[in-house]
Amino acid sequence: MNIVKENIYFIGIGGIGMSALARYFNQVGKKVAGYDRTTTLLTKQLQKEGMSITDFAEADAIPHPYRDSSNTLVVYTPAISANNPMLIYFQEEGFECLKRAQVLGLISQGMKTIAVAGTHGKTTVSSMITYLLKAGGIKVNGLLGGISRDFGTNLLLDPDAEILVTEADEYDRSFLQLYPNQLVITSIDADHLDIYEDETDLKNTYNQLVAQVDVQGTLYTKPEVAEALNIPEEIQSRTYSLAQKSIIQARNIKVEDGNFVFDYESERFALQNVTCGLPGLHNVENAMVAMAVAFTHGVDVAKIKTAIADFQGVKRRFDVHLKRPDFVYIDDYAHHPEEVKMLLKSVKELYPGKKITTIFQPHLFSRTRDFGEDFARELAVSDDLILLEIYPAREEPLEGINSIWLSKLIGKDGVSVCDKHHLMNILKTKEVEVLLTVGAGDIDTMIEPIINHYQIDV
Repeated sequence: MNIVKENIYFIGIGGIGMSALARYFNQVGKKVAGYDRTTTLLTKQLQKEGMSITDFAEADAIPHPYRDSSNTLVVYTPAISANNPMLIYFQEEGFECLKRAQVLGLISQGMKTIAVAGTHGKTTVSSMITYLLKAGGIKVNGLLGGISRDFGTNLLLDPDAEILVTEADEYDRSFLQLYPNQLVITSIDADHLDIYEDETDLKNTYNQLVAQVDVQGTLYTKPEVAEALNIPEEIQSRTYSLAQKSIIQARNIKVEDGNFVFDYESERFALQNVTCGLPGLHNVENAMVAMAVAFTHGVDVAKIKTAIADFQGVKRRFDVHLKRPDFVYIDDYAHHPEEVKMLLKSVKELYPGKKITTIFQPHLFSRTRDFGEDFARELAVSDDLILLEIYPAREEPLEGINSIWLSKLIGKDGVSVCDKHHLMNILKTKEVEVLLTVGAGDIDTMIEPIINHYQIDV
């Protein structure tokens, strides 16, 4: 990494990827400060770790040490508006300003990089790989897109590590800053159509990422994804899936004590009765590829089997907050129709016959518009449904696109639409057995009020 400046200022420091970078620089001895418009548990934790953070967007809020352009690097998220006063100040004053992905690319230079890309599952797979390597005694750095329950953070840092595990984010074509030794692509479902012209543009960009894999490297992906990509002959391609046509397979899948148990088979090793610590068949697939990657780095197969069973997952990924015989509350980050589909399928598998009440907060006006019919079809599976208003993130509203519009597409009686402030009043009128809060916006701010209400109402 060739970053010599002592001060690092983050615009949008509260984002999960930005906060991991902020923690990285803080732990390697840089002075770190930043701005985020929202104060969250994460930004408060960053402050406890010694970072100065403001939610005031004016240039006057920038601490004086970070106004020295010769000794300050500015890192910003592409979700930040070009009209942000802080970003304008830094650019006009001649500061070096880099996007988050550019900085991640610099950090990865000189390290053996394991990158995980794909529309779904990036955070879980990258966290699994990091956990398996660490459990196997491998020195590893992990820059994760969620808070690992096993590590209690989104950053694992070992000063002696030569391996970096990171997510490869397709938003803003960020992953093109990476040149991985090993690349996992979990899926290439359409998303971020505000960035990509169409699905062909998205696929072509994935092909560009694949072309950047080291010539001695390996691509791990699903058979259907491999067929859709142009994979150079110089890299090895290994497929994984629950289907029998893959190189890496799961056989004899069964459920024991609420967990999926399976036999892992590949041309390199086999393991019987592997327990996946996470719910859902999609997590069996996630476990398969993580196990395959860990084995190539010398992790003993017995340690792989133990660690994958012990893996606790990532916060806001099928996060079970309350579990009683009469009531279960789960929070999940799902914000794409396929993710909603997998979530509801997993819940129905675990709690057959139970009434499922889903609170869904759509994320982005453009995504809601582009996938409205798909969201409507998958959300209709829920027995009872509450829609929160769309979380805009970086976007301005689109005329006619709102949660009432989505509720009409669903076309199901009894769908409620409300803002967060009225959610608890609506919940108090309902008989709830299994409750889900779902979305990538700020719906997680409702977790604590919901827990408090249902803990009291025992």
